[in-house]
Amino acid sequence: MASARIAAKRADARFSLSASSFPPCFKGVSDERQYNVCVIHVRNYQPEDFPRLLEIDQSCFVEGIAYSKEEMRYFVGMPTAISLVGLQDEEIVGFVIADRFRPRRASRSMGKIITIDVSPQAQHSGIGTLLMSSAEGGLKQAGCDYVSLEVAIDNEPALKFYKKHGYSVLKVLPRYYLDSIDGLLMGKRL
Repeated sequence: MASARIAAKRADARFSLSASSFPPCFKGVSDERQYNVCVIHVRNYQPEDFPRLLEIDQSCFVEGIAYSKEEMRYFVGMPTAISLVGLQDEEIVGFVIADRFRPRRASRSMGKIITIDVSPQAQHSGIGTLLMSSAEGGLKQAGCDYVSLEVAIDNEPALKFYKKHGYSVLKVLPRYYLDSIDGLLMGKRL
């Protein structure tokens, strides 16, 4: 029994965290014994969320890749769009916009992730995973068997995220972004 306690103490020592290593919502936390301080959840987009979504998108992408106000309004306003926002302690820190369509002569719909954005300070907090799984669940409920997305070939963090969530590369999209950066079409079965 004593050896089990010693082993547990050693394991705890290996995984102790300093306050500087906590995600942003853990500000002020100095004791590693405090758990689940962050509250993250997803809800449907509401029109009053629009300015924050635009702000997050422009903080995540360079000019020319970030959506303009008009483009963003178009995407969130599509009748078949699934637009969700991720909240961390009631502040919007991310969002996803997905859509579905039925290819010609197909019996089932396909889904598309138009964009998934998480503000830089909230990345690696789990909100992106929650947004992605919520959007995929909504697409599946809407009758989609498959989902695709595009990503810049040089966006390593996004590529790692998508691969972690089961997406694989389907093809290269030459000069897809800014008429100079190749993109990748990725997809997965739902």
